[in-house]
Amino acid sequence: MATIDETHDAALRSWVASANGHADFPIQNLPLGVFSRAGEAARGGIAIGEMILDLAALAASGLLAGDALEAARAASGETLNPLLALGAGPRRALRRRVSALLTEGAAERAQVEPLLVARAEATLHLPARIADYTDFYVGIHHATNIGKLFRPDNPLLPNYKHVPIGYHGRASTVRASGAPVIRPNGQTKAPDAQAPAFGPIARLDYELELGVWMAQGNRLGQPIPIGEALDHVAGLSLLNDWSARDVQAWEYQPLGPFLAKNFLTTVSPWIVTMEALAPFRIPQPPRPEGDPQPLPYLWNEADQREGALSLDLEVGLSTAKMREEGLAARRLSQGPASNMYWTIAQMVTHHASNGCEMNPGDLLGTGTISGPEDGSQGSLMEITRAGREAVTLPTGETRTFLQDGDELMLSGRFVAAGAVSIGFGPCTGVVQAAPALA
Repeated sequence: MATIDETHDAALRSWVASANGHADFPIQNLPLGVFSRAGEAARGGIAIGEMILDLAALAASGLLAGDALEAARAASGETLNPLLALGAGPRRALRRRVSALLTEGAAERAQVEPLLVARAEATLHLPARIADYTDFYVGIHHATNIGKLFRPDNPLLPNYKHVPIGYHGRASTVRASGAPVIRPNGQTKAPDAQAPAFGPIARLDYELELGVWMAQGNRLGQPIPIGEALDHVAGLSLLNDWSARDVQAWEYQPLGPFLAKNFLTTVSPWIVTMEALAPFRIPQPPRPEGDPQPLPYLWNEADQREGALSLDLEVGLSTAKMREEGLAARRLSQGPASNMYWTIAQMVTHHASNGCEMNPGDLLGTGTISGPEDGSQGSLMEITRAGREAVTLPTGETRTFLQDGDELMLSGRFVAAGAVSIGFGPCTGVVQAAPALA
């Protein structure tokens, strides 16, 4: 069950002035990440407004004790994996102590203030060393929209409503927000071509997803019961599963995605913890009448009561010409994360149901989160109907897929009555030209 405590109080204010009213990182959020400054080692930090609280320095300050101290020490290195492995108890203790230290009027302000680093002076890194990355397909409207493009009479395959579909991605190409999106070269075959060709891909796309960061794992051979699944989740980030649609169309049969998906995955660098998300847990939308009941190992009443999230997601596009002219990004889509057909707990439980070992820092993608109507689709493939209907931009430029110089931006905002809204921070990438062929 989600626990709401004093750290979620909407009246809470911080002596860090930039945190008060901050769109993403007010004191009610306190997300975890890894940062560095020039000439310094990377270490764990907590975002607060436009500042970062240095967890290595905090651990050495004498201001912590017990579980909170254990958590800060575990976060003092270049990756958060040791902290994630501790589970929810120490993570929650650290959150409560940091909230107290940063609250307006805290007696320890003079001791804490030197431990803050301006976010503008820092480089943000991946929050964890990712051993394994799995991408799911839980956005039913995305699955339906894509299916209609290729199988209009049968858009959803028979297994979709029975099992959370996923595939294993490439952990080595996951990068934090801001990493360049280098257009890949690939083998493609146009529908009217006699033979395939190799060169820069033409149909570069994005996919709007959430990233799920694993905390404590499980032993090989031991499943994770659905009632315990969220105890194994540290928190969430935004995730962009960059996709080469022309490569995908040529290669995906019979084994599924390969080079169309493994050239880059971008995540927002801060883990918004499960503790921070307590006020934003909502019931999972009921399944439409006639849909099958999940098998017992995937069904939990508590998960159905609060397994979804009150989260608004948005995608923006800015071309090089738009930035030169000082124009705001064009919103491509907007919609709720409750469009997920399967919950995060169901994803985790199904992944481990055969005894698959999962480890702290493993990353799960939800799959593209789309809505059923125009303006809510989570990819250009859907928005442009596979390139048949171009998007017109404020400069008069048009797009069916991404071009070099385009910047793609994902954002997300958790909103609930009586709670202070929190977010992820940016998840962006600018497309660069493909490397020259030898």
